[in-house]
Amino acid sequence: MAGRKKFTIEGTDKQILREWYRLMVLGRTLDDKAPNYLRQALGWSYHAPCAGHDGIQLAIGQVFNRETDHLFPYYRDMLTVISAGLTAEEIILNGLSKDGDVAGGGRHMSNHFAKPEWNIHNVSSATGNHTLHAAGVARAIRKYGGKGIAISSQGESSTSEGYVYEAINGASREKLPVIFVFQDNRYGISVPKKDQTANRRAADNFSGFKNLRIFYCDGKNVFDSMNTMTAAREWVLEHKTPAIVHASVVRIGSHSNSDRQELYRYETELHCTRAADPLLRFRTVLLKAGRFTAQELEQIDEEVKKEVSQAHKKVLKAADPDPACIHEFVIPDPYVPEKYPDGTHRYEGEKIRLIDALNQTLKAEFRHNPDTYIWGQDVAYREKGGVFNVTKGMQQEFGPERVFNAPIAEDFIVGTANGMSRFDGKIRIVIEGAEFADYFWPAMEQFVEMTHEYWRTKGQFSPNVTIRLASGGYIGGGLYHSQTIEGALTTFPGIRVVYPSFADDAAGLLRVSIRSKGPTLFFEPKALYNDPRAEAVVPDDFEVPFGKARLRREGTDLTMITYGNATHMCLDASEKLEKEMGKSAEVVDIRSLIPLDRDSILRSVKKTGRALIVHEDKVFSGFGAEIAALITEQGFEYLDAPVRRVGSTFTPVGFNRILERAVLPNTDRIYQAASELLKY
Repeated sequence: MAGRKKFTIEGTDKQILREWYRLMVLGRTLDDKAPNYLRQALGWSYHAPCAGHDGIQLAIGQVFNRETDHLFPYYRDMLTVISAGLTAEEIILNGLSKDGDVAGGGRHMSNHFAKPEWNIHNVSSATGNHTLHAAGVARAIRKYGGKGIAISSQGESSTSEGYVYEAINGASREKLPVIFVFQDNRYGISVPKKDQTANRRAADNFSGFKNLRIFYCDGKNVFDSMNTMTAAREWVLEHKTPAIVHASVVRIGSHSNSDRQELYRYETELHCTRAADPLLRFRTVLLKAGRFTAQELEQIDEEVKKEVSQAHKKVLKAADPDPACIHEFVIPDPYVPEKYPDGTHRYEGEKIRLIDALNQTLKAEFRHNPDTYIWGQDVAYREKGGVFNVTKGMQQEFGPERVFNAPIAEDFIVGTANGMSRFDGKIRIVIEGAEFADYFWPAMEQFVEMTHEYWRTKGQFSPNVTIRLASGGYIGGGLYHSQTIEGALTTFPGIRVVYPSFADDAAGLLRVSIRSKGPTLFFEPKALYNDPRAEAVVPDDFEVPFGKARLRREGTDLTMITYGNATHMCLDASEKLEKEMGKSAEVVDIRSLIPLDRDSILRSVKKTGRALIVHEDKVFSGFGAEIAALITEQGFEYLDAPVRRVGSTFTPVGFNRILERAVLPNTDRIYQAASELLKY
């Protein structure tokens, strides 16, 4: 690094200086033009101006290598992506949310720039959350010996978010090749930096992190920005460790076109801010150094003006998104089993426990695809393989590069899975989203992000991730160890949700989840891990397709629709009904909540005329409400009695076993509800 030539006004090739100036003028022209589209009701209803950030944004785009690197720009990074190669036409297509927008065809907010084919990633509006994705893809760069780096760009205020600390902590611990750029304009919308952090520079909050180098620069100065970004990139490549670039900039305009900065900034401050304009400073330097004449710069200005005008005319004629496309790219098509198309088998042999079925299937899939990975809390340390030992023996067989522990940071676990899967479509990731499903809530921000990645990018990117969660009660765990949360998580489009009851289904659904593109939420009823009732014969290659229910018991008088722990209670209750009332109950184990086998449910209800929905989750707003609505809307004429539901009370789950029994459903409650329904 000591021998690296630095950029200076005198020593930089004139053609390079010309291109830098052209890019800066193009960025400023579009920046100034964007609000006009909104005034004319043409679009660009969200615009965060980049004026004042010009130096550092030019530098980010210039050091980015689309062949080897991955860039995660934030919503103010217009000049960054222009410097990286996006055209005026592509910027305006994004601003006007046209179908031809390379970021996602108008599906995401304007000013969220991307070009996935160049590894310029489409990021969220949850500011700063892409730091986790950058760390995740940097992990893949390191593991696969990539020659590039990841670059995450954001404002200084977003560094207050907890997931930013998780990302930088994880990157420094794992020594990942990533640069985190903080563009510090001293405001988070209207919140001054003094209300964000005690340190004058946000990067100083991370100064105690090991394996992390912090660079500081004047982000208003083109040469300082170029030299700092170049040095940071070389540092990361040479030392194989992360870096932060803290760039001091100014925000010349309001935060966005919905903000009025005169309400919270004094005119004297705004005057000084305008005087520090990076574009004007760069133009002045070029002229004073004699590298360009005023006429030469004016010629470039005119070229840019024509370029923007031509792009404007072309984009105005471009197609808008088709309303009919909203159902496209919600989630990729899954892997489709051929040998077991209905998810059943007739194999004979020795039954195994549900926990062993999961363990054996994970190992089989890791052997099947060497690009499969798993991490989470407690998943791999010496002889331990997770809190329940589901991953026992995996690190010993597949090594710490593929099976490893993560920090106790659920957002980091999920967010880096999203990021790592971006590196190559062949990668499959399994994560323990939390040690218990109840602890998954800190990861909700990244979970939501994962559910709409495929739709938001118009099918250009899909996180190929299976999220495992040990779920449910009946273990005396109480709060945070005995709840089931599928009722809340099935409200999100873009995620598959499965919840097996038997060992064979657990194995088959897990195999299909891992082999499929797109995210799957895999609930594991932990009370059944070692329960003999859940044991089953499991073929080595068994597969269960999504959206296929399994008929656990045939009947004629009543349909029980269930999944998870409740399946076994329904089977017990149905036996009791047969014995004590002479009534025949049919038990439908849906197995897959999203997609849902609507046909099997309606077919059974049509056959029996009565429906009892049973699950462990709360009755109020539980997933059974959706099934009840389905039956009422599409099978009402089949019913001889109202649809009934059995589940938990609308309370948390108590720790004392007496309280737990009072909350959770059981065989007696199911029998009582079924007998009442049969008498209706």
